[in-house]
Amino acid sequence: MPYINVRGVEHYYEWVKKASGSLAKPVMVFIHGWAGSARYWQSTANALSEQFDCLLYDLRGFGRSRGKPTIVQASESVAESESLQDQSEAIKELTYELEEYADDLAALLDGLHIQRVYIHAHSMGASVATLFFNRYPQRVERGILTCSGVFEYDEKAFTAFHKFGGYVVKFRPKWLGKIPFVDRMFMARFLHSSIPNSERQAFLQDFLEADYDAALGTIFTSVSKAQAELMPQEFAKLKVPTLLVAGEYDKIIPAEMGRQAAAFSDKVEFVVIPNTAHFPMLEDASTYLRRVQEFLQIKTAEAQVG
Repeated sequence: MPYINVRGVEHYYEWVKKASGSLAKPVMVFIHGWAGSARYWQSTANALSEQFDCLLYDLRGFGRSRGKPTIVQASESVAESESLQDQSEAIKELTYELEEYADDLAALLDGLHIQRVYIHAHSMGASVATLFFNRYPQRVERGILTCSGVFEYDEKAFTAFHKFGGYVVKFRPKWLGKIPFVDRMFMARFLHSSIPNSERQAFLQDFLEADYDAALGTIFTSVSKAQAELMPQEFAKLKVPTLLVAGEYDKIIPAEMGRQAAAFSDKVEFVVIPNTAHFPMLEDASTYLRRVQEFLQIKTAEAQVG
């Protein structure tokens, strides 16, 4: 499996490509949500690989990416030792703030020598993408945010959420994944329409294997007073043409939160996918892809025939 060192941490990544002769394709980067991995973007990437070279990666501490820095053997070279010391100091400064994950993406693109991209992101990953849009606007052509939005700070509700989230992250025995139908119970709150059994099992496995510090840390940074105050400002600053997609019955990030976020900027186009919840790209792939292709101004074979 391909890995790349990003700011001292080994990150898993993969390409989904289709041959296109000598023509170079634009790159589309996919970013997953909390406690997930790039695995659930596979079908969407496959569908878009005629027009894009699709780059999938796992966020630091999730999926197949490490949560901790790679330990490097000491070097006899003074120059190399100084370089490793500088790297070590930078690693110590890494946190689970979403801005840090945006900087991770910039470092990943630098490491792969990619300058300008399209970004396709989901849930917590969509918040990371929004921050990336504003921190590195020169590197983004267009963006697609799925199940994202703004929310108001509620101290009592947030405290309860953090307490419950901490318990959920702490109690994740590996044997849980072997119990029949647990994947159905685990995904019930996230879905309105059914998805393949293999997808549900993959979600559960990613959750069980997520790095403890990363899973817990991002709960506190993504659902916080600071984030509630920051995200409306970030949406208002957007200069990147953006499609914001919501699931009609999403209980995690209700569609109304997405509608409110889109209202902050005329750069954001807002659409709701009927009869879906937190994973519209899997619950109704054909409708989701059609709306994405319309935004990207991609003419499908069906449209061309019509």
